[in-house]
Amino acid sequence: MKQCQQLAITRFGEPSVLAMQSAEVPQPTASQVLIKVAYAGVNPIDAKTRAGLGWAAQQNKDKLPWVPGYDIAGVVAELGSGVTNLSVGDTVSGFIGFPLLGGGYSEYVVAEADALSLVSESVSLVEAAALPLAGQTAWQALEKAQISAGERVLILAGAGGVGHIAVQLAVAKGAKVAATCSSANVAFVASLGATAVDYRQGPLAEQIGQIDALIDLMGGDVGIAALNCVKPGGRVVTIPTITAEAVCEQARQRGLLAEGMLVSPSVEQNNAMMAMLQAGTLQLHVAARYALSDGEKAHQKIESGRTRGKVVLSIGGSH
Repeated sequence: MKQCQQLAITRFGEPSVLAMQSAEVPQPTASQVLIKVAYAGVNPIDAKTRAGLGWAAQQNKDKLPWVPGYDIAGVVAELGSGVTNLSVGDTVSGFIGFPLLGGGYSEYVVAEADALSLVSESVSLVEAAALPLAGQTAWQALEKAQISAGERVLILAGAGGVGHIAVQLAVAKGAKVAATCSSANVAFVASLGATAVDYRQGPLAEQIGQIDALIDLMGGDVGIAALNCVKPGGRVVTIPTITAEAVCEQARQRGLLAEGMLVSPSVEQNNAMMAMLQAGTLQLHVAARYALSDGEKAHQKIESGRTRGKVVLSIGGSH
């Protein structure tokens, strides 16, 4: 059988637990396609799982080594017997294997054909790999918060992978968006259409006043502190699952409508954002690319908390 290279979590711990391994190239079932991966997105959930935190880690603790990665873009190499909507040679992207299978950190991966988006020639495969998980998280958070035109919205971590997409989607809805960032990212966040708020310059409530809704991409004490900005009866959606219960409880004590969220893969949403990338109405910033064998550095980057946009692994694409 043909072999391929993968980057796997060998045990839970620091980024150094990631290691290269060889595996058989998987065979697609009737409804799947085999993809030669060009790029794979790296997301905070990958690092948290590697560290042994969260549901995916608990479910996979007895299955190590385990290959993470939910975002991929590449070329269809083989079709399952029942696939009619794709052809060998098509360039595709998708949000795959979520939350328990993963598999994106690999030269080849199988995915359900109906879970994939076609990538147009005007969209780079790097962007196509960086979009799915972060983009759908941003889209669904704004939907859950019921953001509408004219409302004031605060997005925490507006320069990050999810944040910089959420800012643009909220602006496109006609919302008045404020987004927190470091001083180094003020110009970047402002270029996306938001009022950039340097979180080091004082309490957020003093800087921006009251808001209708909070999209909390930070969680913990930062997310709880930001509740001071939300007007009575306002809405809060918090993304980090580990602190969601604590943030929501604090929000409810203040009379706010609050809930956590776990993203759910949606090819329709991915297609919509791919069309926005093609039209130039959505910009996707890729902060860094690393070779598959440099996955340890990619995880260190994502855990630094200072990433502007997305981090990707270059597998079959150019570095």
